[in-house]
Amino acid sequence: MKKLNTKFPEDFLWGGATADFQYEGGFNEGGRGILSHDYETAGSNETPRHHTLRNKDGKLITPNSSFILAEDVSNDVEPVFLENEYYPSHQAVDFYHRYKEDIKLMAGVGFNIFRFSVCWSRIFPTGEETEPNEEGLQFYDDVISEMAKYNMEPLITICHDELPMNLVLKYNGWTSRKVIDAYVKYAEVLFKRYGKRCRYWLTFNEINAVRGFGPTGVRKASGKDRYQAAHNMFVASAKAVKLAHRISSDSQVGAMYAMSEQYPATCKPEDIFHHMQARRENWYFVDIMGRGYYPSYAQNLWQRHGFDRLDITLEDTQILKEGQLDYIAFSYYRSNITKAGDAWRNVGGDTNPYLEVTPWGWPIDPLGLRYCMNEIYDRIQKPVFIVENGMGAVDEPDENGYVADDYRIDFLKKHLTAMADAINIDKVPCLGYTMWGPIDLVSLSTGEMKKRYGFVYVDMDDRGKGSLDRTPKKSYTWMKNVIATNGEVLID
Repeated sequence: MKKLNTKFPEDFLWGGATADFQYEGGFNEGGRGILSHDYETAGSNETPRHHTLRNKDGKLITPNSSFILAEDVSNDVEPVFLENEYYPSHQAVDFYHRYKEDIKLMAGVGFNIFRFSVCWSRIFPTGEETEPNEEGLQFYDDVISEMAKYNMEPLITICHDELPMNLVLKYNGWTSRKVIDAYVKYAEVLFKRYGKRCRYWLTFNEINAVRGFGPTGVRKASGKDRYQAAHNMFVASAKAVKLAHRISSDSQVGAMYAMSEQYPATCKPEDIFHHMQARRENWYFVDIMGRGYYPSYAQNLWQRHGFDRLDITLEDTQILKEGQLDYIAFSYYRSNITKAGDAWRNVGGDTNPYLEVTPWGWPIDPLGLRYCMNEIYDRIQKPVFIVENGMGAVDEPDENGYVADDYRIDFLKKHLTAMADAINIDKVPCLGYTMWGPIDLVSLSTGEMKKRYGFVYVDMDDRGKGSLDRTPKKSYTWMKNVIATNGEVLID
């Protein structure tokens, strides 16, 4: 019997991934402007987080669920910070002041790449300034310089589910073409400033999960608004790809998708057909950006969402063709099942009865990662990059802050082995792997610290209280060995 091969390519990129509003902090410092996420409260599974906004008559707007506000919210609103609310993005876990310590910890585990997002409003506070904020640019210069000391290269996410709040309130976010111009100006500044030291870029984070404050900033994005916002983001991404290639020939530009696997609930033909259509809700985004044109099923998908056409110009069509992505990046956390009659959605669905779940109810499916890698490469035939993966869990530290997180080690071992199988057996070209939240950060979905992903424990509670001291967990040492052997240890 052929021996299992878990070794990764010699040039494989090992690292971790973060988002500025969950990790960076430094709110209202260094000339940083207000982000859409800055008005988002903490929450939990029981109490959804929400944005604090009020109508011009002073009445607060009551949210109807996590991330989003009622669909009838007017654009004529104003954000407000309430004294009795905790806003996690303001401090996050304070990378802004602790980046040297954190980068040293990442280097200690063996990372040769670190995925971080630049805070748009740290560079252009309102999104409409003529000149960028030099103090903000210098901060990321300092971060990249610190990484270079350890031979760690950056993977920069240009826009990670956020907008300067001015662009939200003035233009209703990505529903306006004005935001395309603001984004391209911002991206050009980043390419010119960091392009000689950064090869890998992501234009957007989980763009197929366009929702709530991502596209519009103040209300749920549904129907035509949602897909027009997505189109404007496609055009912005394609323009950025062309810019990056012109400014630095070494640039490799991707975009990131939430690619949680979906399976049909049964072999009933109606379930299989629904699964095909449901999967297209994701493929729509990958197809357009990876191939450079709208797929044949686009209008059928639009009609399922209640409209027949979008505002797409001939110039847009040419730009999409010329600005195709160089690689396909994606997050993978879970899989779900779907059946005839289910709502159309990009991610999520019913829980698979054959799988165990995390403490937050997310099904654990390592084989689904291999399946997903094959699906993408079969379809697009461009390299893949797993830029988020991990397990949110409740970590219980001892008196020294140490966490024996064997459950996380087990999760990662199975997923990394599945990834190795896709590379070595299925021959899927894969650039690298950046685990989500290598140092504990604030959860996006719930706004709490209790849901932890990292190799490093941060002493902070759900209200931002604690020393913020960093302590490596058991998984830190385990992952260090995985990277040092380039995956060979996984076979044990």
